[in-house]
Amino acid sequence: MELLLEESVPGGGHTSLVVKRGQSLRITDLRGGANVSVMMFNAAEKNERLNLPDTLKCQHTAKLTAGDCLYSDMGRVLAAIVADTCGWHDSIGGVSNADEVCEKYGAGRYQELRNAFHRNGTDNLLVEMGKWNLGLSDLLMTLNLFSRVDVDEQGALSFVSGNSKAGDYVELYAPMKTLVVLTAIQHPLDPNPVYSPQPVKLTLATADREVAEICRTSCEENVRGFINTDRFYL
Repeated sequence: MELLLEESVPGGGHTSLVVKRGQSLRITDLRGGANVSVMMFNAAEKNERLNLPDTLKCQHTAKLTAGDCLYSDMGRVLAAIVADTCGWHDSIGGVSNADEVCEKYGAGRYQELRNAFHRNGTDNLLVEMGKWNLGLSDLLMTLNLFSRVDVDEQGALSFVSGNSKAGDYVELYAPMKTLVVLTAIQHPLDPNPVYSPQPVKLTLATADREVAEICRTSCEENVRGFINTDRFYL
């Protein structure tokens, strides 16, 4: 593996980057308790994007971890989770907006707090999406890395605190050229009454295709998903 990029995203921060076919992106929780809300697009055809219902349905799971793939709405694999020390990543909780953050944590305006002002996931993602000529109509499904949300028998959602510890990481292998848009912001269901989003580290590197075998062969649906993805590059 060849290290291509290593950088930190501060708590409340946001960034975006293209992970090329055959590269991997490792995201590391630096202090514990992080949440990273992620969107993904086909970098060549941005109207193709992450589809979480299809991702869960075709792999018969309600949580995502190592061995699972992240599918586009065209049945192709945008990313494969090839390593994961956390064990559970939320796909149903969504992302926070400005009204929710204000109600939960207070105004937190820039005028008083300067760069420590209260940010929200929706606006953070829209800022990054704008850099790629994407807008509000493109703000669809978000995956929350490092967070766990349980569902009881009545369908009520509950956030599980402490799911991720300092040093936990998830590694995403890209079998296609994938635009990743993310923000390190608190999960909307996090019961912590204090605004305290945690920082993460991004590590981009080249990778051998063999690292994706754990995902490619984990179920019959993923075999077909990788075939669909490879056909795109013929």
